[in-house]
Amino acid sequence: MNPGAVISHGSAAVSWGLPSPDFHNWHDDPVSLTLPESTKGERRPAVSWHISSLPPAQVTRDAEGYALTTIARTAVDLAARRPLPEALVILDGAARLLLASFVGGDPRRSDYVNPRLVKATRAELLQVAKSVTLRGTICLVEPCRESAAESTFTGHLVVSGLPMPQFQAPLKTPVGTFYPDFYWPEARLIGECDGAVKYGSPGAILLEKQREEWLRDEAYRFVRWPAKHSWTRPQEILARIERYLGI
Repeated sequence: MNPGAVISHGSAAVSWGLPSPDFHNWHDDPVSLTLPESTKGERRPAVSWHISSLPPAQVTRDAEGYALTTIARTAVDLAARRPLPEALVILDGAARLLLASFVGGDPRRSDYVNPRLVKATRAELLQVAKSVTLRGTICLVEPCRESAAESTFTGHLVVSGLPMPQFQAPLKTPVGTFYPDFYWPEARLIGECDGAVKYGSPGAILLEKQREEWLRDEAYRFVRWPAKHSWTRPQEILARIERYLGI
């Protein structure tokens, strides 16, 4: 490898475990490397080369000692010039990783909504971002969003102009606390983006159903959709939410 090359973009995303904004896998992309403009040396044609300035603070080392872009720089590189829903998937994923690094272990659910920690994750991303548009997207980042599907649909919500919900707001029930993916308190409306990863066991599914039943009895309303519809049918979901909100 060119001695001045830094692993970046999709290849760095593989190392960090950043989510993909669509149905493709970062592993399917060509190897991505970034070089400073002044660097000379071999450039293999099978590699996706990027020419850019990389401040030392935006470069780190992986477990094998190779140079790669930091979480924040990787996310900003990948989110740049993408539509908002796609950019938010990458930036939310980066924010969760950054927050975990701040607390030095497995974050608690409360950590992901801690104002101080949320501000710190956004600040880390803002330090790298130069585009005004991308900086605006970073201000929408919420580490508490638990999946790429939730982040994608949030982006569609922003673009639609519909009222923004609360994310993972705790609703207490007699059988435990329910944490809705999306919650519009004024309308008592809950939006749930259902994916297989969400339920670790049949017991978890049963508890969720019991909490939902109690909330329905208390006049809460639900809009549910399969996670993949956040990408394939966002307009249908938005139309359902709009009807429930009475807009």
